[in-house]
Amino acid sequence: MNDTICAIATSQGVGAISIIRVSGTEAFEIVNKFFKEKDLTEVESHTIHYGHIVDHEEVIDEVLVSVMKSPRTFTTEDVVEINTHGGIAPTNRVLELLLENGCRLAEPGEFTKRAFLNGRIDLLEAEAVMDMIDAKTETQRKMAANQIDGKTSNLINELRDDMVQIISNINVNIDYPEYDDVEIITDDVLIPKIKKLKEKIQKVLKESENGKIIKNGIKTAIIGRPNVGKSSLLNALLQEDKAIVTNIAGTTRDIVEGQVMINGILLNMIDTAGIRNTEDTIEAIGVEKSIKMMEEADLILFMLNNNEPLTEDVKELLEQIKNKKYLILINKIDLDNKLERENLNIEEDRIIELSIIEDKGIDELKEKIIELFNINEIETKDPTYLSNARSISILKRCLKSVEDIEKSLKDNMPIDMIELDIKNIWEELGTINGSTYEEELLDEMFSRFCLGK
Repeated sequence: MNDTICAIATSQGVGAISIIRVSGTEAFEIVNKFFKEKDLTEVESHTIHYGHIVDHEEVIDEVLVSVMKSPRTFTTEDVVEINTHGGIAPTNRVLELLLENGCRLAEPGEFTKRAFLNGRIDLLEAEAVMDMIDAKTETQRKMAANQIDGKTSNLINELRDDMVQIISNINVNIDYPEYDDVEIITDDVLIPKIKKLKEKIQKVLKESENGKIIKNGIKTAIIGRPNVGKSSLLNALLQEDKAIVTNIAGTTRDIVEGQVMINGILLNMIDTAGIRNTEDTIEAIGVEKSIKMMEEADLILFMLNNNEPLTEDVKELLEQIKNKKYLILINKIDLDNKLERENLNIEEDRIIELSIIEDKGIDELKEKIIELFNINEIETKDPTYLSNARSISILKRCLKSVEDIEKSLKDNMPIDMIELDIKNIWEELGTINGSTYEEELLDEMFSRFCLGK
């Protein structure tokens, strides 16, 4: 981290401006070599200066240069941002000058990595930077903003503070048993404290399910036999002709995807091939994909044709989805009823009647999805959740360890052994916000960032 790095911070291509970011101990010295109007080491911090980038006698571009002096910068290092005219040629030429004069091209996410390593942000705040960049909905933006502001980190810090209090009390009991004014930590005292800690972790994990929905959306698979109206439903929800619709069974042979937003939450819609026995090799591959999508989906919209009798293969599929979140959509209610609805063995509140051709039932379907995933509650609450799979996985491991401690206490395990287990959980919680970390984790995490961020 002793070298000076640079990278293009804006998307490459034709635009009004491009920004090249420079960070490090030699940032001002290097840019001074070809910015001739002012000595950047002499100007005040957090100021912008008009001038030209000049290579020997050749004027490369007319620019604005922002100067930010350490430590009040994103990386806490000296930072210069050069605003050039947009376009590939001027941007790349300025970048070449920086590299020729002592800068190193930044690795993906290296600016944010330096901000973390220099103590400017923690790991949750660093991850939220990319979440903010990737945000497609207002709810995603709010959640990322809360994480950047440290609100999510506070959830983890509070858990660790609770554990420090428990560890401290145990240590005092072990090291200074003669103190009369210190709470004596017995199993009867410790069990309620551990139970309360477990409940707090469970609450964070439960609410983090909302965070995953906000961040990743709801993976929604439209499943059913051929020609029940799956592609028509996708088109109706997207309000565009995304999927080909014909009255020929087996038209959809591969998955077709699209996104629709419901109250700030993305539904990642997947129209699958109709599930049936077929000797057509290509269609069979599509059916196999459909079954896989059914297993992976957060929500299954299982479509039935009101104008067709219930078949045994459909009954088998209905049994398979009962451990998932699902809705049964009976389409084509404008046609004669040939479906033995009484044989469905499905709760009535899971069934929605549709006539896509007459535009009936779509609004009811949306309302039922809102109800099923508590989307109204998610939308109205301040979204302060863990949303990263890494963080949630760590917290689940911590919960399991706390449950093991609870069992050990009931089995009268010695208090000093319990203390070691609590310390291990405290350290593992620290890997969520980066209080403790491994270099390999950082390299892997920041490699997914944008170049220049």
